[in-house]
Amino acid sequence: MDDPRGLILESYRIEGITEEQCRSIFLDWALGITLGQDMIAKIEELLAHYEPANPDHPMTLVLREGLAKAAEPKRRGGRAARVSYE
Repeated sequence: MDDPRGLILESYRIEGITEEQCRSIFLDWALGITLGQDMIAKIEELLAHYEPANPDHPMTLVLREGLAKAAEPKRRGGRAARVSYE
């Protein structure tokens, strides 16, 4: 499980943590992931570990949300979307 700083683990230990606080913790965790690593696999791993015992925890909801966002197709914006390479 990839949580070297223990951010996700600690979020599950905090009594009364809110979804907004979990989003902030998740963002901090995500910023610590090395560019090019498989974010979807990392989130799936965290969910597999924590979700069974904590299905309604705010961090579980945030992880599910993060997984859904990570799986969305990325659109090209700016110049890359306008330039044709024919």
